[in-house]
Amino acid sequence: MTPIDPSLELPACDPSRKYVRPLAPRADGLVAFEFSIGWPELAVELLLPRPAFAEFCAANRVQQLDAPSPHQNPQETRE
Repeated sequence: MTPIDPSLELPACDPSRKYVRPLAPRADGLVAFEFSIGWPELAVELLLPRPAFAEFCAANRVQQLDAPSPHQNPQETRE
């Protein structure tokens, strides 16, 4: 069995930690955000109405990330 190259190892994952990163504001009342579990760098993009977003965050006890997403183009606009 070949040993794993230490430079390829991922950081420890804590699945009890959940994160949201709000994206650009939307005029249609939806909140666009990234949601991740364990690793804030690995996320899915979701859309929810503002009240549902607040409930989602409370139910998942998320940590809000304010830094821009490394996956989003700063010039990108959302409708």
